[in-house]
Amino acid sequence: MRYSLLLHYPEMTEADLGNEAISEGQAAFDAYAKALESAGVLVSAEVLQPSSVTTTVTSRDGALTVQDGPFADTKEQLGGTFVIDVPDLDAALAWAEKAPSVHWGVIEVRPSATFYRDGQWRSAM
Repeated sequence: MRYSLLLHYPEMTEADLGNEAISEGQAAFDAYAKALESAGVLVSAEVLQPSSVTTTVTSRDGALTVQDGPFADTKEQLGGTFVIDVPDLDAALAWAEKAPSVHWGVIEVRPSATFYRDGQWRSAM
């Protein structure tokens, strides 16, 4: 079963974090991705650009609205995703627990319903 691990955490600039913390974080996420890959469960991973370059699109009553920035006004933003293919929720939670950002943010574990590959929608179950 596919699960998306959605990593939410406070955004900080390089100046806020410092080079040492950035290097440590990159090494931690690299090790985590390699562990997922070695276990054969990694489908994909993405690190997202800052929410300041986000554009949100909505359509209500036929009117299209394009807004700079994320829709939600929160301290934590979606910073990245890992899509994994594991047997069940317990396995997904075990991998979420190992994500480096669990120590400073929130990880949303959400099962996939369908995914798109080779021109077709497929069941993720």
